[in-house]
Amino acid sequence: MTPGKLAGMKAVSTAAGTIGAAAMDQRGSLKKALAKASGGEVTDAMMEEFKGAVTEVLTPHASAILLDPQWGIAPSRKRSANAGLLLAYEQSGYDNTRPGRLPDLLSHWSVRRLKEAGADCVKVLLYYTPFDTSDVNEEKHAWVERIGDECRTNDIPFFLEFVGYDPAGGDEKGAEFARVKPRVVAASMAEFTQDRYGVDVMKVEVPVNMKFVEGARSFSGEAAYTRAEALDHFRAAAAAATRPFIYLSAGVSNGEFTESLELAAESGVSWAGVLCGRATWKDGIPVYAREGVGAFRRWLESEGVENIGNVNERLTRARPWFDAFGAASADALLTTA
Repeated sequence: MTPGKLAGMKAVSTAAGTIGAAAMDQRGSLKKALAKASGGEVTDAMMEEFKGAVTEVLTPHASAILLDPQWGIAPSRKRSANAGLLLAYEQSGYDNTRPGRLPDLLSHWSVRRLKEAGADCVKVLLYYTPFDTSDVNEEKHAWVERIGDECRTNDIPFFLEFVGYDPAGGDEKGAEFARVKPRVVAASMAEFTQDRYGVDVMKVEVPVNMKFVEGARSFSGEAAYTRAEALDHFRAAAAAATRPFIYLSAGVSNGEFTESLELAAESGVSWAGVLCGRATWKDGIPVYAREGVGAFRRWLESEGVENIGNVNERLTRARPWFDAFGAASADALLTTA
């Protein structure tokens, strides 16, 4: 690992080498949620204010914060000294004029500019499934390769987040997709763990939908897998990885996400931590919309801190990110080659 990449990884990790990062890079989805809760227009100032409150209150309890350069630069300056900074590079959403949920990058930003803005690491979100057409996926593969090369050139870690979907347009929260999801996650991890992409950390979905795990606290009543099968799905996905991976919360509740981390620990896989957003702060959206930023800060200081504390308790079972490379410490990976 080169000096810049090593410094970036250490900046967003705990002293133990795990990653307990908060995510606040939501843009389009956050605007819609705030508009729905408030019944009015959401201004740029409101977006910055909301992100600033989350950053200031939650980063003392996180190893890093993920923000976007559109509304997150000023809030990033409010983060605690212990927290590193990841900045998102992709545009919010995806191209809906063509099939395949094709991505794009922010027009006025580059990896160089993100680094100059203070980023310790760069994050990119990609909607991906191995079951889409080869034309769609080859375009996405080339896109990720270009970003990997840009991060190598600027010597900064590259976090790739991939989120599965149904190319036929089915319900990704339903039982049918739940049965396919383990294969989507495992195949995506097998693809992007390859050296050609230059990904330093994979930000991955939990390979099962906890609502369909028989006997889980989050169980909804229809089973897609037994608990033993769910554990095997965790192991199968992890077996594909040759580099560190962390779990994303994907908008589920705090209770559901923490239960999924318990299952990851029970499975025995070597996961390096989390990048968790809405599971910690989304229930405060109505508070901000109805009562303002002061009430929202008070909510964050109580329920928000409790939520991130619940996640941190499960991180005791995570493994240092450098374990994925067979190293005893981060510094053991340093190379100037």
